[in-house]
Amino acid sequence: MVNQSKPYVLFIAEIIYKNVVQIKLQYPNIKNEDAINKFLETDTYENLSSGKLHNDWFNKLKTNNFIDEKTGNKIPEETIKLLNIQKNTMIKQLIKNPNLYDTKNNNLLELSTEAYKLIFRMCESYELWCKETNQSQLIQLDVLD
Repeated sequence: MVNQSKPYVLFIAEIIYKNVVQIKLQYPNIKNEDAINKFLETDTYENLSSGKLHNDWFNKLKTNNFIDEKTGNKIPEETIKLLNIQKNTMIKQLIKNPNLYDTKNNNLLELSTEAYKLIFRMCESYELWCKETNQSQLIQLDVLD
């Protein structure tokens, strides 16, 4: 039997994935690429790119003395450090600029491309975990195909 417990580093990937799925449900004929680009315009993306999403999660964990609500186990300090690295990486790679799509400046367009790639990789990581843990019913975007 495969362990189906989700690694903490995938919690954010799951949030992203589920948001992109919701966009696809809202716009049934939209392609994954366009759904991810729409995600880049959401409040969730704003909270992710600013670090607020991680900070809110960390505050909740801190309030709980870093005890996992599902397992009752203390989250190791190394995991918290890894999650902080994830947060800092997100902030750096998901830099937010209000004119990201309207400008002809290649640097800004490159930033939006990098943001798209990171969000895509997070969706890909979530699907890989779903496949590895025999939970293919959770896969809705089929980004791995």
